[in-house]
Amino acid sequence: MDKTPSVAENQHPFWPQDLSIPNYVANDRSMVEILTFLFSVSGMLLVGTWALTGREVAGGRLTAARRLVLCWFTVCGFIHGVIEGWFSLYYPIIPSDQSFLSQLWKEYSKGDSRYVIADNFTVCMETVTAMLWGPLSVWTVLAFLYNRPNRFVLQLIVSLGQLYGAVLYFYTEHRDGYAHSQLGHPLYFWFYFVFMNTLWIVIPLLLIWDSWCQLSAAQSASDAAVAGGKTKEE
Repeated sequence: MDKTPSVAENQHPFWPQDLSIPNYVANDRSMVEILTFLFSVSGMLLVGTWALTGREVAGGRLTAARRLVLCWFTVCGFIHGVIEGWFSLYYPIIPSDQSFLSQLWKEYSKGDSRYVIADNFTVCMETVTAMLWGPLSVWTVLAFLYNRPNRFVLQLIVSLGQLYGAVLYFYTEHRDGYAHSQLGHPLYFWFYFVFMNTLWIVIPLLLIWDSWCQLSAAQSASDAAVAGGKTKEE
C-alpha cells in the first residue's frame, strides 16, 4: 500500500464535485500511461486470438466473422476476469490504493464516480460479471475452438448477461440524472461512460441474434430429422 497522504475529501476530480471520498489519493500515473496499458493488452489479445483462430480447428477453418467474435470474447475474458475482478475484490480500498489497476479504476471513475464510492449496484454488477461472464467468455472461446455442441448456447448466455448488465448500468445512472459524471465531457462522459459501455450493448445484441439463428436452424434440422424418421416408420 502506498503511504502518500490523502488529500482533503472534496479535492478530487469526480462528480458531483461535493462528493465525499475519505482517504482519496490522487493517481501518480498519467491518463496516457493507464489507457496505453489497457489498449495495448487488449490489442495483443486481439492479435493473438486472431492468429490462433486462423489455423484449422476441430470444426475446420473459422470464418473471419467467427474469428472476430472469438477475439471479442477473449478481450471480454480479460476485462471481466482481471480488471473487473480487481474491482470486485478491492473496491473498499481503491480510493486510497496506488496499485496499477486501482489507479485504472480511479481514472475510469472520472466518467462514473459510482466506482470510487463503491456504489452498491456497481459492486454487485461487477462481482457477478467477474465471477460469471469472465470465465464463461473464456469457455466460449474454447468451445468454438474445439467445435463443442454447446458453443452457441454459451455465446447466447454470456451475451444476454452482458446486455442485461449494460442496460441496467445505463438505466440506473439515467435515473440518477447522470450525476456521477461531467455531463457532455468529450473524454470522461462520451468516451469512458457512453462509448466504452455501449460496446456491451451493440455487440451482445448482434451475438444474441447470431445465436438465435444458429440454434433455431439446429432445432429445425432436428425436428426435420425426427419427422423424417417417423415417416419412414409409418
